Amino acid sequence: MAPLALTALTPARLAAAVPVITLAEARKLVAQAHRGEPIAATSHVRTVAADAVRAACAPHALDVIAETPSTIDPFVKYLVAAPDGARLETVRIPLADPDRFTVCVSSQVGCALACAFCATGRLGLTRNLATWEIVEQVRIVRARLTRGRIHGVVFQGMGEPLANADAVIEAIAVLQDPCALGIDARAITVCTAGLPSGIRRLAREAPKVRLGLSVSSAIAQTRKRVMPIADKHDLEDVLAAVADHARLTGLSPMWAVTLLEGVNDSDDDARALATRAIAFHAATGKKPRISIVEYNAIGDGDPFRRSPRWAAFRAVLSDAGLGSHRRYSGGGDVDAACGQLAARAG
Repeated sequence: MAPLALTALTPARLAAAVPVITLAEARKLVAQAHRGEPIAATSHVRTVAADAVRAACAPHALDVIAETPSTIDPFVKYLVAAPDGARLETVRIPLADPDRFTVCVSSQVGCALACAFCATGRLGLTRNLATWEIVEQVRIVRARLTRGRIHGVVFQGMGEPLANADAVIEAIAVLQDPCALGIDARAITVCTAGLPSGIRRLAREAPKVRLGLSVSSAIAQTRKRVMPIADKHDLEDVLAAVADHARLTGLSPMWAVTLLEGVNDSDDDARALATRAIAFHAATGKKPRISIVEYNAIGDGDPFRRSPRWAAFRAVLSDAGLGSHRRYSGGGDVDAACGQLAARAG
């Protein structure tokens, strides 16, 4: 059997994998691993238990190739490499409290969904990330903090999280475990392009975690133009799954719209989004939290331009009785902003 990655295990999973140890010992050993300490016997951990875990587990690490801070805001991008040479990116996002940060993590190397406004979508899919590779991204950012703490995690980096649901849900369990990283589940958000079965699974298995949906456009043909996944999962089916998530968890979803000039930024687009949101509220009792995202350039042959109509778009939503917020997407000068991650060096 391949060696286990200790930092990818909750105490319960460790105790199940190494039956000689007790759950109480597993808690202590997981805590040791996440503090970066060597696995060792203590007054609460028997020598036989520590020896068994050392025999079953091996170090797993991502190599940090580049740590690139933005020159315009406190965003920091990390380019890291897996043992097989695969490269991925992670972003440290500052919050309003200067001592709190969110980590934007990747869940895949590349992405198969090919959303037209996303640099990762241009890469195609290389592979899924393992649970430990997801968790390790947060550990890397935490280890490099000079002050403050990691408050939250958003699965909005490279890849479609719900296309790698097994590892993502396992990673969430580790991220929120008090013996591991101790991040409040309510401060974890999984963002998806719209996989109905994955959305429902997330609701069942991680009901305290928040859901974000990339809507792009509430007009079906427009959405299909920029999000090929819409050919397989139309918006009706996706929103039905999001509604099920809201009913089961009691959480309002976040709906993100990246405004593209001349594509999805008209008043008609805004009215269609408002109609969908009002219907969603009527069906679930939850108003979606609408996030208006400014488009960020994605490299050579960029097919889109940033829309200047964000204020007019939001005004239409406001007139319909819907709140929205304009998301600040920082780190654009180092290709760390929304839609720009493509594992480029330099």
